[in-house]
Amino acid sequence: MALDLHGTGVEMMRQNPRRRHPEASDPEIDRLLLAWLHERPGAEHGDAVGRPRRGGRAPS
Repeated sequence: MALDLHGTGVEMMRQNPRRRHPEASDPEIDRLLLAWLHERPGAEHGDAVGRPRRGGRAPS
């Protein structure tokens, strides 16, 4: 179910660059979408609440 929701979300976000750049080709839309997925404005450090920290997992 989570993967289905992710796929639906990506398809919804694909519409944003398509609306902003109606003249863009499909490969250009894909490039813009990929750039958004990598940058995630507003969630540069992830979606969790709290301070970002270096390293991997939290200590057990």
